[in-house]
Amino acid sequence: MKKSNAIAAIDIGSTKVTALVADVNEYGQARVLGVGVAPAAGLSRGVIDNIQSARDAVATAVEKAEQSCGMRILSGAVGIAGGHLSSQNNRGIVAIADRTEPITADDRARAIEVAGQISIPTNRQILHVIPRGYWIEGTDPVSDPVGMYGARLDAETHIVTGAVSAVQNLTKCVEDAGIQVDEIVLGSLAAATGSLTTEERAQGVAAVDIGGSTTSICVYDEGSVAHTATLSLGGAHLTQDLARLLRCPWESAERLKCEHGSAMTTDEVGSVDVEVRAFGTNSRKRVSAGHVAEILQARTEEILEMVAIELKRAGYLDRLAAGLVLTGGTSLLRGIDELAEHRLDLPARVGSPRGCTGLTDLIATPAYTTVVGLAKHALRGTAPSARPAGARKNDPENGFFRRVAAFGRAFIPQ
Repeated sequence: MKKSNAIAAIDIGSTKVTALVADVNEYGQARVLGVGVAPAAGLSRGVIDNIQSARDAVATAVEKAEQSCGMRILSGAVGIAGGHLSSQNNRGIVAIADRTEPITADDRARAIEVAGQISIPTNRQILHVIPRGYWIEGTDPVSDPVGMYGARLDAETHIVTGAVSAVQNLTKCVEDAGIQVDEIVLGSLAAATGSLTTEERAQGVAAVDIGGSTTSICVYDEGSVAHTATLSLGGAHLTQDLARLLRCPWESAERLKCEHGSAMTTDEVGSVDVEVRAFGTNSRKRVSAGHVAEILQARTEEILEMVAIELKRAGYLDRLAAGLVLTGGTSLLRGIDELAEHRLDLPARVGSPRGCTGLTDLIATPAYTTVVGLAKHALRGTAPSARPAGARKNDPENGFFRRVAAFGRAFIPQ
């Protein structure tokens, strides 16, 4: 039976679970081979709260992806989100044994390892150690010190940690669905990978992924990940506002948001009436699209204000020349980019998946940037998780080559 170099990516969101199958085309781009989507279940605020329900949702999405591409999924890269995640930047310093010899890749690895060592409680674990920059003897930063000379090498890393229980529950949920977890990747980092350009990363940009119950932020400064954060509001809160204020079922409110929603009130929007199924004896009623926009704008402004506060607190609000790139299903609201520019005084655009081929018509909206980013990380074989869930710290079998081999075994053609 012919082997495949395809990989799988699984994005477990608050509103939907997406499984994606991809490989690399002759130009080095991700080629989408299959996609499966299922309604989410068993999640609250981005974390698993019912393993059986979440497992069934994952299994359904995986089965649909398998049917789409004609392959059997055995393992994959999985995204993680939720308020339990936190991050910090850290520096490490190592001495170079012989300054008459150039700095080696081993020296660079030692510096990253030292910079990735922080003290955390026993109920938390390190998910990512992402290199940010290097300095030789305290001089100006260099992009790669290998081959250069010096007696001391500094490295800075961005470290992401998460609750052990949340990681264990996520892993068990996926494995109970019959899928081995090869890599756990921060969802906001995956969304950034799926939507940002190289120029945006270099100039400074914040990828803002507005999910169902949370909003995730990934800041790039001078080309590297500088800050990540999770906020406790998302698109589901907009739907809940509509359901409560219009006195209609959740399903009707969600459909109203998706089909007629706008993040800004305008004269054009206000002149239109839309029909909605409501509670009570009169099961259907007409409401002004302008009133719907007013409700949505209020909550969207609150989310954007929280983003601004977080960026200012972290010291990056004035460093983002490329502004904001909005992803996630809520970014499909008409006018949300214009509202973001107005509220934060920064450039803003809505980001869809970039740099992929194949079945792109199935994933050509901002709602799929995270799963595409997960696939890109998996295809590189170097998703920035220095210590994947369950890996022993210095075990070479848990390193780069093991992950590449695992991704290569992810599929068996049917």
